[in-house]
Amino acid sequence: MPRSLRWIALSFVVISLRSALAADPPALDAHLEPLRPFLGKTLKGSFPESKPDKPMCDVVRWEAILNGKAIRVMHSVNDGAYGGETIIRWDADQNALAFYYFTTADFMTSGTMTIEGTRITTHETVKNNAQGITAVRGTSELLPDGKLRVKTEYEKDGQWTPGRDMTYEEAPDAEVKFK
Repeated sequence: MPRSLRWIALSFVVISLRSALAADPPALDAHLEPLRPFLGKTLKGSFPESKPDKPMCDVVRWEAILNGKAIRVMHSVNDGAYGGETIIRWDADQNALAFYYFTTADFMTSGTMTIEGTRITTHETVKNNAQGITAVRGTSELLPDGKLRVKTEYEKDGQWTPGRDMTYEEAPDAEVKFK
């Protein structure tokens, strides 16, 4: 390759790299900004009852959608045995971050969340749950080491009972799968 063509090619690469590095982060609704640390990440957690001979894990993926007006969180348990998608957006009528969770198990939830520092608190109403669960409340906390701890409680027959208590860590090669 002639020297002048190599120089042009090298210049193009340098200019492209500078543009990519200087690019602003993707636009995101101001109300969703506290969730930015999760965007583009895939996390994986093992259920406490998971055993080496019968592993149970959950893979979660966070991404901005709808030109930054919403966030989608997709997850699947055991390569698609169960899974769902959550859409989070600002709801001006509720003056809150609202979310809708759709599952492969034919039930759905809707709720709101509050964010204080690295802690997300949620409360959701469950519709059509065959196990009789009518509400879920939870806390998710981004830990200093980058892991995410999720703890929930379920309401059934008017009584709150402990749900899951899991810690997720970043797993870039893990995939959310649906069967």
